Amino acid sequence: MKRLIGLLSHPALAPFFLRLVLKLHHIAYQMAGVLSTALEPDGLHPKHRLMKYHAWFSSRIEKGWDVMDIGCGNGALAFDIKPFCRSVTGIDISRENIDRARERFSREGISYMYADALTCQFERPHDAIILSNVLEHIEGRVEFLKRIYANQNKERPPILLIRVPMINRDWITLYKKEMGVEWRLDDTHFTEYTLAQLVSELEQAGLAMESHEIMFGECYGVVIKR
Repeated sequence: MKRLIGLLSHPALAPFFLRLVLKLHHIAYQMAGVLSTALEPDGLHPKHRLMKYHAWFSSRIEKGWDVMDIGCGNGALAFDIKPFCRSVTGIDISRENIDRARERFSREGISYMYADALTCQFERPHDAIILSNVLEHIEGRVEFLKRIYANQNKERPPILLIRVPMINRDWITLYKKEMGVEWRLDDTHFTEYTLAQLVSELEQAGLAMESHEIMFGECYGVVIKR
């Protein structure tokens, strides 16, 4: 193997094989997610079990709160945070996701809504809004952040709990981008963040990062209205 790598490292061959390996690295990451999910007893991606990120959200909400989970996906997060608050409204643009959430992750106090958060009207106020790996999928993020606060309680605006992927999670992500190879965790991402970029977008939307943590190459933030 070392001899083969040595041969491929020849200046005439290295550029071609480097790009090939970087592309294979991306494909292998995607396949690992799909295959590992198939082996999990509950059918959920193993990141739910290993990262325990549901606990980060549940520890930051209160018993009497009404929570809105935008981009709720299959409903697993909404299901797990419900015991820690009064109600959860899960919204997702995928009807398949909403059908799956209603089938697998229903419990008293949770309602799921098939809707596009970019256009639907949030008629009732909430105490907390969750955006867990959602913001990066939106192109007009600043306007979206402003919009979700439009019909909220002006005297007591909700806190925003966010989770976004970071582009500087490792060196190879930055190197892939430099080499013009697909670097995003998901090809529907409009961006992947640096902390400075995230803070800037929040400030443009009239919001402020009250606290944050960086774990598993992601930024988790508690955001408040300025």
